[in-house]
Amino acid sequence: MNKQISFKEAVTILILMLVMLGWGVIGFGLSPQIPVLTVIALLIFWLQIRGFEWEEVMKGISQGISTAIVPIFIFLLIGTLIAVWIQAGIIPSLMVLGFHMISSHFFVPSVFLVCSLVGLAIGSGFTTVSTVGIALFGMGSTLGINPALTAGAIISGAVFGDKMSPLSDSTNLASAVTEADLFDHIKNMMWSTIPAFIGSLLFFFFLGQSNKATSLAGIAAVESSLRQNFSVSFWAALPIILMFACAWKKVPAIQTLFANIFLSVAMIFVQNPGFKMQKLATLIESGYVSNSGNKTVDALLTRGGISSMMGTVSLIIMTLALGGILMHLGIIDSAMKPLVERLKKPGWLILTTIMAGIGINLFVGEQYLSVILPANAFKPAYKRIGLDPLALSRALEDGGSVINYLIPWGVAGSFVASALGVPVLDFLPFTMFSLLSPVFSILSGFTGIGLKWKQEKAA
Repeated sequence: MNKQISFKEAVTILILMLVMLGWGVIGFGLSPQIPVLTVIALLIFWLQIRGFEWEEVMKGISQGISTAIVPIFIFLLIGTLIAVWIQAGIIPSLMVLGFHMISSHFFVPSVFLVCSLVGLAIGSGFTTVSTVGIALFGMGSTLGINPALTAGAIISGAVFGDKMSPLSDSTNLASAVTEADLFDHIKNMMWSTIPAFIGSLLFFFFLGQSNKATSLAGIAAVESSLRQNFSVSFWAALPIILMFACAWKKVPAIQTLFANIFLSVAMIFVQNPGFKMQKLATLIESGYVSNSGNKTVDALLTRGGISSMMGTVSLIIMTLALGGILMHLGIIDSAMKPLVERLKKPGWLILTTIMAGIGINLFVGEQYLSVILPANAFKPAYKRIGLDPLALSRALEDGGSVINYLIPWGVAGSFVASALGVPVLDFLPFTMFSLLSPVFSILSGFTGIGLKWKQEKAA
């Protein structure tokens, strides 16, 4: 039996995979782990019929998962960091700072800035939208501002914060699947993210001015609850300064995270000398549970811990196992070879990567898969022309995770539409950050500005 997989056969497999993944995620509303596991099982069954040795299948799985060992460890440290940052008052302090930026006369741009800061602090666009975002949306309604415009500002800020936060699942995922350093990845994203942020801020500034006044009582209540239940002070800046200093000095992510965790734990014991070691162990394992009595605060700050990362870890293991099989047995290579051979210039390669991420968002509606599948497909092409993995990781974010919020049937898009009560197609034109990020990323590819090459290329 001929074990060489042809172009048509490989394309058929990949299309069927996308259909099954989309059917499971969109059609049945399942979490992506179940469809991915089903696809792996069917793929293994087909490979056995096709005559491939079981050892070769297992080798592909092992090779795929082996690339995730360090990133998985980083994910566990991120879960720990979130929990201790909340307990030490770092995240609550950042939230209070953000609330002081709210202006009734420049409401829409201030909403964008606050959601950016809160998203950066907690590393979750979903949580930012469903808590602070809902409160700000209600304030916008009292001002008579277009609900779609307010929603666009909320989502744009939440996506920016999620994208640039070292606590974000999607940011860690993009660096993991490309084997790029987390903090190098965040710094490199600034080439497309900062212009998109400035463009969005200008957009909201010109469209979102208001001469009306509104009550800030809701925000004041949240701030009061944060001050009563957490240590809110300027000392909260210490771990953030440490993180930026480590990134500037190019300290590896694991060392940076450990240093930050130790500093945050020390702050916890300084603030509360009676804090028990058993309580610290529970905090690290299960995360922080907020019982402030304020629903918004409790929803925002009940999170973190190692256990909170296990769902993402399981998805990474399964998708990288799937990717390992597809790569090792030549399925992706056979399907992508005709296209990849024509992509000899970085601009067209980055454009194609971003369009692939947008396409998977449209077909599958799942932001993690819109990052993982193009990563497996295009990684050899980036390596062949000498681009650094950071170039790929940035393109994956700009065409993958940020776009999912603009897809009506996407996981993120349907979630925020339900949370804010505004249809995706209504707020889509106003979600400027998600619209501008891929544009600036593509411009970087064609102009070479901010494009990261391998060291040997630059030498």
